[in-house]
Amino acid sequence: MAMDDQIIVGLDIGTTKVCAVVAESGQYGEINVLGMGIAESKGLNRGVVINIDRTVASIQKAIHAAERAADVEVQNVIVGIAGDHIKSSLSRGVITISNPEITEGDVKRLLEDTTRVAMPPDREILHIIPQEFSVDGQDGVLDPVGMSGVRLEANVHIITGLVSAAKNIDRCIEKAGYHVSDVVLEPLASSYSVLYPDEMVAGVALIDIGGGTTDIAIFEDHRIRHTAVIAVAGNHVTEDIRNWLGVMRSQAEQLKCKFGCAMVDHSDSNDEIKIPGLGGRPEKTISSGALAQIIQPRMQEILEIADLEIRRSGNGKHLQAAVLTGGGSLIAHTKDLADEVLGLDTRVGSPTKQGSGLWEEVSDPKYATGTGLVLYGLSPNNLGDIRRERIGGDKGNKESGFTKFFSRMKGWFDEL
Repeated sequence: MAMDDQIIVGLDIGTTKVCAVVAESGQYGEINVLGMGIAESKGLNRGVVINIDRTVASIQKAIHAAERAADVEVQNVIVGIAGDHIKSSLSRGVITISNPEITEGDVKRLLEDTTRVAMPPDREILHIIPQEFSVDGQDGVLDPVGMSGVRLEANVHIITGLVSAAKNIDRCIEKAGYHVSDVVLEPLASSYSVLYPDEMVAGVALIDIGGGTTDIAIFEDHRIRHTAVIAVAGNHVTEDIRNWLGVMRSQAEQLKCKFGCAMVDHSDSNDEIKIPGLGGRPEKTISSGALAQIIQPRMQEILEIADLEIRRSGNGKHLQAAVLTGGGSLIAHTKDLADEVLGLDTRVGSPTKQGSGLWEEVSDPKYATGTGLVLYGLSPNNLGDIRRERIGGDKGNKESGFTKFFSRMKGWFDEL
């Protein structure tokens, strides 16, 4: 069956797995998950494509599985992007107003002004997210359209990435036979699935521990205040187990997921785990406590780097809570370790919205990004986010991008 225009496909191309989620808006506004497919990811490292052909094969396997489950033919996908090449910065723009009142055209012109920042030729803008507007020095304006004034200013959050990283993702998806309708920063996508509105207002740090990267996003007053990607994540825990115990990587991953504990004090030192020997050698045993002694230092390092990033952003003193998500958050007692390291009220976040269809199958922290991508696509406001034209794309699409922004921004204001 051909894919309906109202059906959204989210594609999470991670370092350890590729996840495709096919969904639509349900009869009562809930998300209706039609299909889901997963494939092992073999062509990425720390969120960046390192092997085109292997990545293409993983994409095709995941989407074909989702197509079969949903009984639709996928054409367009919303894809997530991460990697330690992602950077964020703040920019401020200012224009003068000659009209009796501020129009949408004035705001478009202002937002264009905020993007006139010095940027290396190898980087492109992924997201431009308004923080607040100011009219004649009056700060805290959410929607300036219709107001009177002669000077309009805005603070925006600009997220950039390497042009080559985005182009390689595009190339893989196109070679797989699909079209990229949008590229979304992964922690931004995850926020749509695991954060509650009151957390985003009060102040919350989202820490998405994936396989290759740990993604961070900070929210306050329903605005995204800071984003960062750090290159230490779940695969480092797996490698530590593999190196210390001398086992295959697949065995190390199984030990981490099935028996792992992020805190030695919460492990059972008397509980013995059997490990198959290599090359016909006798099996070995290790206690749960010994395994935790391998896992805790790396998990603590991940959380300490996240804490440093939060403090460096200048937003730490305003935070009320933290939410952990991603596959790495599923290691037992990661929440307890985060409570100690971050000094915040922490929870492990699964997709929070109610859904139908195959919703239960994707209601898991490790599918937070894939689910968030379809929620992002179905959202009318997208946190006021505006996307610049893609590098190498049709520059005539810039105006339509700004027009799309206003329809999103209006709904965003209504929610505040």
